[in-house]
Amino acid sequence: MSDIKKRKESVFEAKCPQCSELMANMGLDFESPKKDDIKKWEHIKSLYTVGITFHSCGCGGPGYIPNSKPKLIEYFEEIKDTYFKNLNFWQNRREPSTKKEKEKENQKNWFELNQVSSNYKNEVVRNQEGINYWLEKVKEIESKISLIK
Repeated sequence: MSDIKKRKESVFEAKCPQCSELMANMGLDFESPKKDDIKKWEHIKSLYTVGITFHSCGCGGPGYIPNSKPKLIEYFEEIKDTYFKNLNFWQNRREPSTKKEKEKENQKNWFELNQVSSNYKNEVVRNQEGINYWLEKVKEIESKISLIK
């Protein structure tokens, strides 16, 4: 434990026993590749760079984690497609103008509204808010894709 330092409340820094560099917390579900498997270690580095780790509650594991660079790119492209579908919803949505229309929309489109604002029941969520939200998500995912390539 002498190489582990507590930085802040429940945040620890641990150094590698071989190279003395800081180690990344990959999660309890992480199974490290063999030391000499450079290709797998490079892929692990790619995963970590874009924020994918092996953390879970222990029930069903960390979920889907792509096992190669092409599959990782494909995974993010699918997410980006979903973001564009959500963006399309906001670009084509007719904002409610009456209380009755707002109540009807809250029942019909609660999922889409809640993604942009958890206070959608008490306020009208403007189309521009939804558009801005999903454009930012698209930018984030494109940034991750560029880190991988």
